[in-house]
Amino acid sequence: MPRSRRTGRRSPLASVALLVIGLLTTGGAYALVTSSATASTTSASATTAEEGEKLFMANCASCHGIGAVGTTDAPSLVGVGAAAVDFQVGTGRMPMAASGPQAEAKPVQFTDEQVKALAAYVATLGEGPAIPADEFLTGEGDVALGAELFRINCAMCHNVAGAGGALTEGKFAPDLKDVDPAHVYEAMVTGPQNMPVFNDLNITPEEKADIIAYLEYLNDHPSPGGLDLGGLGPVSEGLFVWIFALGAIVAVTVWLTAKSN
Repeated sequence: MPRSRRTGRRSPLASVALLVIGLLTTGGAYALVTSSATASTTSASATTAEEGEKLFMANCASCHGIGAVGTTDAPSLVGVGAAAVDFQVGTGRMPMAASGPQAEAKPVQFTDEQVKALAAYVATLGEGPAIPADEFLTGEGDVALGAELFRINCAMCHNVAGAGGALTEGKFAPDLKDVDPAHVYEAMVTGPQNMPVFNDLNITPEEKADIIAYLEYLNDHPSPGGLDLGGLGPVSEGLFVWIFALGAIVAVTVWLTAKSN
């Protein structure tokens, strides 16, 4: 009888079984690693929020109340989000040194880690704007588009050069020179003081990045014409010329006339 010959091929069922085993092994390993990383991140976030709660109770609850629900002296922080805390505390505006028309920037009272912990705690109280992702803070956006967006949405208060300006009742729009990009973004999404909120439907995250790029351009390229008088605009600069330059001409004219007599 002829001898049966081996073909050297696996059974189709064996190939399917090996494929299933490989997928299960890979998927199981990935799930294990992902679960471990997620658990670690969640644990770290919870620890940070707990630290933030302790800091809040020691430094903020006297005004904002237990649980940050607000008092007659300060508003509720429920739902303001981490971005609002990072802006207000990270610029030194909070805690306020004294009551006034608006909170002003001053030396920061907490470390970066403490600011992030306070922000993490407030974020657990209700949904609100988060601290922006680094990709929107690089200053590498479209400068021309950012300049246009800034002129349309911001220049009426902050001046076209970001030099700031006066508002009503002792309030003001602050100078934006050398402001941290994260704080610029957070101000747009939280609307601190008298500033309106520019959510992602008004100005997209990418457009916010373009505005930041424009402000970074202004920081890196000071006025090429020399003294810019603070970039306060043609009215104030024209007034300066009228009073001092024209005044100097008149004074020299009077002096020359007096000498000729």
